[in-house]
Amino acid sequence: MVDQPTLYERFAASAGRHPTLTALEIGGDRLSYAELATQAARMAGRLLTALDGRRPRRVGVLANRSVAAYAGYLAANRLGSAAVPLNPGFSPERLAATAALAELDVVLADSPTAALTVPVVRADSPPAPAWADGGPVRLPEPEDIAYIVFTSGSTGTPKGVPVLHRNVAALLDYVVPRYELGPGCRLSQTFDLTFDPTVWDMFSAWSAGATLVVPTRSELVRPARFIARKAITHWFSVPSVISYADRLRDLSARCMPSLRWSLFGGEQLTLEQIRLWRAAAPQSVLENLYGPTEVTVACTQYRLPTRPEDWPVSSNGTVPIGTPYPHLDFLVLDEDGLPAREGELCVRGPQRFPGYLRPADNAGRFVRFDGARAVLHDSERVPGPDLYYRTGDRVARDGDTLVHLGRLDQQVKIRGHRIELGEVEAAVRALPGISEAVVLALPDGFGEVGLETCYTGEDQDPVAMRTALGRRLPGYMVPRGFTRLDTLPLNANGKTDRRALTARLTERRAR
Repeated sequence: MVDQPTLYERFAASAGRHPTLTALEIGGDRLSYAELATQAARMAGRLLTALDGRRPRRVGVLANRSVAAYAGYLAANRLGSAAVPLNPGFSPERLAATAALAELDVVLADSPTAALTVPVVRADSPPAPAWADGGPVRLPEPEDIAYIVFTSGSTGTPKGVPVLHRNVAALLDYVVPRYELGPGCRLSQTFDLTFDPTVWDMFSAWSAGATLVVPTRSELVRPARFIARKAITHWFSVPSVISYADRLRDLSARCMPSLRWSLFGGEQLTLEQIRLWRAAAPQSVLENLYGPTEVTVACTQYRLPTRPEDWPVSSNGTVPIGTPYPHLDFLVLDEDGLPAREGELCVRGPQRFPGYLRPADNAGRFVRFDGARAVLHDSERVPGPDLYYRTGDRVARDGDTLVHLGRLDQQVKIRGHRIELGEVEAAVRALPGISEAVVLALPDGFGEVGLETCYTGEDQDPVAMRTALGRRLPGYMVPRGFTRLDTLPLNANGKTDRRALTARLTERRAR
């Protein structure tokens, strides 16, 4: 096996080669590689101080879009610990539940926070003199966990996805040369730390001696202006950013001259969106990426032809997700587990995660293929490397490329965040006076997809419902609309008729 450096080794190698180059820009802060390495060492010292010199196994990073967030992530890597990003916007209850599921040893926070059952270390606290330099760097093994992120779970409990160092190494070894990354490149970081594409942004930049440029919340409001002002060379975001920038009339012709690469992922990318972006950055190479968290950020790619007249025409108006990375294996399976032109995409290879934190979540999520038919791995046991992960995404083969057709289950993506509708429904049903609840993902008048809830039971104040749900769910999972019904419609099989509800809400909106 080829020796693959760990995340911190990649950063440290760039810091050794390019100590004076800028590693991180955020707001008014600009840190060189040497300065960011020093900050990470101090953060590591604070963690060791809190644990009396004991190395933590898993470190929660309760920060976002701050120097502390990135230095804290590197500090966990420096200690050979698994980094577990936590969203400061989460309610205390959700933070506590996530910390318990992740089995955190310590949490590093950049601001005061509600008490947790694990030690909480302030990012500005002084380390003990014995650990002021961060202690020795501990390099983990390839099979050790690099980071853990949590995705929405249909039972109402988030799923913990541990990603190994060897999983991330396979990704980085492929994308760094593909996108011609090196000193002088300036990469955006549009995603929150709890969203796994941040790993792509951070460590593809820091593996190559490039600069990670993090927009503040106010800068994210005008993405095209941010790109032009900060001379971004590599952009990665969800496609809905394009529609948002267009509504602000920010996508004027050739308004982003520095942009060389434009990458989109997290949700379906439409041909209309890509036409708008191409006009604003005609010199940029455009790629559509696809990948579930369980296969380490991205696993397929489609590069738009240079000439718009050569762009694909798909049945649903979306850009193909392309072909899987060459080091990955994939299958498209029908409902009977047979290879098909259209069906569920299943993937295996060095980027596939080792299985969920809770073994019970593994059941039904993997298949074994004997060359003719796939057999469900309906077990909680840790899946072997020969098994394919069931993405739950429906795709169609179009020649040598794949077109994304949607989800097989009730999972949706809102602004790039993966959401199990069942988790939101469980939270709505838990509210006092609610009997039944169905949550739908529907577009508004501008085409932006959001969550709408139909419920039965006592009539509720929508503002009070949003407030109550905001204490249980992150903001992007709180529905924007609530409709009370006497009963929920049923289909011929006796199941809730989601199509009828969708039609009813769509008709009501059109009046």
